[in-house]
Amino acid sequence: MGLNLTQKIISKHLISGSMEPGKEIEISVDSTLTQDSTGTMVYLQLEAMDVEKVKTKLSVAYVDHNMLQTGFENADDHLYIKTVAGKYGIHFSRPGNGICHQVQLERFAKPGWTLVGSDSHTPTAGGIGSLAIGAGGLDVAIAMATATYSMTMPKVCNVILKGKLKHPATAKDVILYILGKLTVKGGVGKVFEYTGEGVKHLSVPERATITNMGAELGATTSIFPSDDNTLEYLKLQGREEDFVELGPDEDAKYDEVITVDLSKITPMVACPHSPDNVKPINELEGTKITQVAIGSCTNSSYKDLVTVARILKGKKVHPDVSLVVSPGSKQVLTKLAMTGELKDLIASGARILESGCGPCIGMGQAPESDGVSLRTFNRNFEGRSGTKSAKVYLVSPETAAVSALYGKITDPSILESHIFEPVEEISYINDNMVLPPEENLNKQVIKGPNIKPFPLNTPPADNISKKVVLKVGDNITTDHIMPSGAKLLPYRSNIPHLSQYCFSGVDPDFSENCRKSGGGFIVAGENYGQGSSREHAALVPLYLGIKAVFAKSFARIHKANLINTGIIPLVFKNPKDSEINSFDEIEIKDLVKQLKQGNEIYALNKSTGKSIKLLLEVTDREKEILLCGGYINYMKSGGRACHV
Repeated sequence: MGLNLTQKIISKHLISGSMEPGKEIEISVDSTLTQDSTGTMVYLQLEAMDVEKVKTKLSVAYVDHNMLQTGFENADDHLYIKTVAGKYGIHFSRPGNGICHQVQLERFAKPGWTLVGSDSHTPTAGGIGSLAIGAGGLDVAIAMATATYSMTMPKVCNVILKGKLKHPATAKDVILYILGKLTVKGGVGKVFEYTGEGVKHLSVPERATITNMGAELGATTSIFPSDDNTLEYLKLQGREEDFVELGPDEDAKYDEVITVDLSKITPMVACPHSPDNVKPINELEGTKITQVAIGSCTNSSYKDLVTVARILKGKKVHPDVSLVVSPGSKQVLTKLAMTGELKDLIASGARILESGCGPCIGMGQAPESDGVSLRTFNRNFEGRSGTKSAKVYLVSPETAAVSALYGKITDPSILESHIFEPVEEISYINDNMVLPPEENLNKQVIKGPNIKPFPLNTPPADNISKKVVLKVGDNITTDHIMPSGAKLLPYRSNIPHLSQYCFSGVDPDFSENCRKSGGGFIVAGENYGQGSSREHAALVPLYLGIKAVFAKSFARIHKANLINTGIIPLVFKNPKDSEINSFDEIEIKDLVKQLKQGNEIYALNKSTGKSIKLLLEVTDREKEILLCGGYINYMKSGGRACHV
């Protein structure tokens, strides 16, 4: 029986375990990436491991999130990351060089390599044939220290692409269509592997758009084969020696199969406040807008922005619309300047932002009260833009640009045909904003006063009796748990300060309730912790004394982050058991004994007298981590159980 592409790459990197879905495996890691929003904490954890150099073939530290330097905090984080990168043998991508995923795709990602990144959109590199996985910061620190990564072997879903896109449909519309069909929970425990005749009609940047937003499905990752289109892209980057032809065997087997006819895809829109709230554009056409933001790691390639420039050339942005454009990298921005498209963008009234994440992470450009923002980004969670009352819609660059001209959501079908002519890429390479380790030798790691130690847990007590300090519903995101934005991002390395704002948009009293109750439990619905990989959404609750989260299901990365911090993720065996009220007192007796004996945990709601049956859906290794009170304690114990 032949292997699919995912199995081929995993088998070449497999250290231990069996490639059976649901079984834990350990793979070797070729490369890692971090960004500054998560990176400071990653490198604090790496330092705690007492390693001399990273063991990966390549690791890159990017500064692309916390770019607004209104105080010393962000600049201090940047300096810390730069100096720690020099000490440990890590490439450092300076502020302004670009968004980590765009630069990684251009300059570092390789077909057939494994990549683990402390950002949920790391799967962007799947567009070039990398097995690229987003993970929590501690998992990335361990990957750098050991060149290994442990994960549950995912199912592999084959997405067969038929036909060819018809203008004005785009790759963004393809992934929005899939999200609309499968929802934000539809990819949990799966890799989406794209095959079929339609693949050859998609460029690497288009493929990367699809793999990028595959993260919104909850997928482990997404991947395309490495073929002639991949080779052409690598030639433009002067990296043809990195090309390897990769694809599934003809008789490859898959766990699931989905077929998408590209010729039938039409422009789509993800409506507030979820990427899977997708509708055809004709149902929303005419909706008045006040802001358009083009860019992010999803749609900031040279191809995307040349098309936008063609649409705007010789025209003027609607007077009621603020249009901002964020080129994905210095390379993209420079090429736009060289070929004249940057002039066309500026002349139309577009505001050019620096090459970084910017508005996507809530770092500036918050809409006005009740504003309607059209964005080419990957997430539109409530309040993520910086304005809770704003309504954010997700669209393709073509839809965004033409809508900016008319001041309302507009079907790009009205555009002239020349807009959609193939974009002729030019080659421009200048890596002077990347400091390789040999040019960034630092013996002294510099830490500013805002950088505080990360919290450590202790092994669980035998008996725990705590109140439910928060009860929430389905699809709680890491933005809900630990908000970002321009006001809080500077404090990513200061957990005590962040703790004041944990769940602040859900329950303003959460932090104070935790302090009054001495910590407690959280009760949640389906898909708890979806969205960003930020481990702060686990570290801050740990700091506030959260002992366990009871939920109907968990998002992959957040569940791993909870385990790594020692917070126990428990799933209701019976949905009716979730009928728990806020401030009910829950008691778990003989917790350590229960953890050791099996995967069923019994608790008692002392406020109602009802028993609660819970499932601990973890691997044996993860159970040992929980018994130690977190991954750092587990490593310090030499991988042995902390409770004998």
